[in-house]
Amino acid sequence: MGAVGTPKGERRRAELVAAAAALLRSGGFDAVRHRAVAERAGLPLSSTTYYFDSLDDLITAAAERTSRDELAEGHAQLAALGPGEPDTAEAVELVIDQLLGPESRDGGLDAVLLRYERLVGAGRRPYLAPLMRSLRPELDALLADVFRRAGRPLAPEALRDLVFLVDGAVISALIESDPDPRAAAREILLRHL
Repeated sequence: MGAVGTPKGERRRAELVAAAAALLRSGGFDAVRHRAVAERAGLPLSSTTYYFDSLDDLITAAAERTSRDELAEGHAQLAALGPGEPDTAEAVELVIDQLLGPESRDGGLDAVLLRYERLVGAGRRPYLAPLMRSLRPELDALLADVFRRAGRPLAPEALRDLVFLVDGAVISALIESDPDPRAAAREILLRHL
């Protein structure tokens, strides 16, 4: 990897990661290419290979940035609820935002597809496995906080089971070409809370 220790190097690397993360979030893994990242960041093509040893390294940095941004958005949503307990409906919507993305609120079927493609696609990219494993407990902790604040604390196993149910319902909705997989997620959550 190139010299990132300088302020200019750190700034350029951060710009490349931000560009790659935006491409990943809007177009999936196939959108993250050296040329596309450099163009989006407004930097020379050579900068992608100067600051990253490989495309895999760039994709890993993009996946981490995307996931951390999504976790930060979730924490901000939870904090914005203010004092007191959110009602069950608010808690369910917040959980769905974490699992399907807030873009899914507006019927963002493409956003749901991209998120699930990213999760499933990570399984085909072994270099992402350590990152995904390290991020999972952070997502679980955020979801547990949502349910705890709503007065519905869940044991870790129950939380994991609930996520499995939501994932299954969403994938089934996608297979059936349901234009609103968020509704399937909401139904399964409300039925099992």
